[in-house]
Amino acid sequence: MSSPAAPDSAASDKARTGLWTSLQKHLTTIYAAETDYRAATRFTETFPFPASAATPQQLLDYQHQRAVLRDLFVDETSQLDTLVKAIRTKGYAEDDKKLLLLMLLGYFDLAETVFALLDTQRPSQLEPDEELDEARGRFERIRNFIRLNIRGIAGLLKGIQ
Repeated sequence: MSSPAAPDSAASDKARTGLWTSLQKHLTTIYAAETDYRAATRFTETFPFPASAATPQQLLDYQHQRAVLRDLFVDETSQLDTLVKAIRTKGYAEDDKKLLLLMLLGYFDLAETVFALLDTQRPSQLEPDEELDEARGRFERIRNFIRLNIRGIAGLLKGIQ
């Protein structure tokens, strides 16, 4: 007869399962936005593209899909920041926290491949976007924080010696 899992173990298992399910849903949303964004740029294979490469309707479609992907990036970055803070403050064992953060780091890498389209598949003339720039910086800081916490201070000190 097996004994029930320790409360900490059960909470960690529930957190991993919940995070896995949530990340899958978020990736589905991100990949759908990627498909729509790529469809809106089918009029060219050259990036950055001149506005003259597209009809007014194509530019309108592109601008709409860019706004959708941009807003998704800003929202995802904010949610990821909140999630990382929640993982840090929960009473999970350090190894469990690292596992959750490692799952998030994998998500960051996958999401970044889609969100990078905002920088690569764009028109040659683009208005400055402070909110997007702020989200980019925040996204990178969160990812660096996760990497630091996965590796840990002890791991960093070993690399210095």
